[in-house]
Amino acid sequence: MAETTIMLACAAGMSTSLLVSKMQKAAEAKGVDAKIFAIPASDIDNKMASEHPDVLLLGPQVRYMEAQVKGRVSIPVAVINMQDYGMMNGDKVLTSALDMLD
Repeated sequence: MAETTIMLACAAGMSTSLLVSKMQKAAEAKGVDAKIFAIPASDIDNKMASEHPDVLLLGPQVRYMEAQVKGRVSIPVAVINMQDYGMMNGDKVLTSALDMLD
C-alpha cells in the first residue's frame, strides 16, 4: 500500500505535534506507511497544494472551520474526537483517519 499522508490542523500547530508523534508510533506498530504532520489552521490551503494529503484532521479547537474547509478541499475532513485528543490517543486518531480512506 502506498504511503498515506495525514495532515492535522489546529489553532497554532503546537498541541497537535505531540499527537503526531503518538500517531507515528501507532502507525509503526501497525506496519502502516504514513506521513503525519501538524500545521496551524491558517496554513491549510498552502499545505494542501504542497503536501497533497490524503486526509485532513482538525483539532477540536478549530472545529468551527469544518464546513468551510470541507467546501475548499477534495479529501476527507473530520474533527478529531475531543476525548482522543485530550488523552493524546494516537492509536485511535490514526485508526479514525485510516477508516476515512476506506
